Amino acid sequence: MGIVRDFAGRTAVVTGAGSGIGRALALRFAAEGMRVVAADVEEDALDETLELLDKRGAEAAAKVTDVGDEEQVFALADFAYEQYDAVHVLCNNAGVFSGGVIWGRPPTDLEWTLRVNLWGVMHGIRAFVPRMIAQDSEGHSVTTSSAAGLFVPAYSAAYTISKFASYAATETLAHDLAAQGSKLKATVLCPGNVNTGLPGSARNRPAELAAETTPDAEFLELALGETAGRGIDPALAAETVVEAIREERFLALTHPEYAEYLLARPAEQLSGAVPQTPPLG
Repeated sequence: MGIVRDFAGRTAVVTGAGSGIGRALALRFAAEGMRVVAADVEEDALDETLELLDKRGAEAAAKVTDVGDEEQVFALADFAYEQYDAVHVLCNNAGVFSGGVIWGRPPTDLEWTLRVNLWGVMHGIRAFVPRMIAQDSEGHSVTTSSAAGLFVPAYSAAYTISKFASYAATETLAHDLAAQGSKLKATVLCPGNVNTGLPGSARNRPAELAAETTPDAEFLELALGETAGRGIDPALAAETVVEAIREERFLALTHPEYAEYLLARPAEQLSGAVPQTPPLG
């Protein structure tokens, strides 16, 4: 019986587990009887997640990790394997947001978002996937991209670029795993509006990559903060991931209505038009 049908007794690693979708994933995997290794850059938030897991009787461990730091991610892999000997589900979920028009924001915006949203995924793949392949057991690597990894909204240059890149990294992973005949599968989660703290992620922005706000960036952050409260519960996104793993589905959408825009996109591209973006709020 494979991981796609039976999670119990297996191990999941979730980054960005201190809040939002990451916390929901950790709790959902625990409800399936999995052991959970939770990671986040915010120690207090991570402690809260671990406390919630403990209250539910889950077998869990936690490690503060900055996914943008390669050494820390490899240390997380060492920690996970020391705790539980194997990893069956890897969720490269940690993410940050930076907005603004593409010509108006400093290079540090792109450096910061790529550091977390792309390099965090790449570090996770490099640290965990070779070990997961060596286990020779069924398993799954999940990347949290975004609807902004499929469609391009205005005023979101750095974020959108990073999320398209994380999508591409995951599709590349899926093809490489298949070409190698690996038992591992890959899924990319592209959530729409989810009620998370993503709009306020600048709280974790390194001082050396700080940048002054601009009216367009400030406007978008405020708008996102307002729309996030109307987003779906993160638990629904976590359920989408569990279903995708069970069904070995590559693309996981939290908002099925995006499918019609995906179908229209190639025709719009071939016609020479700028592809339309669905309402992401």
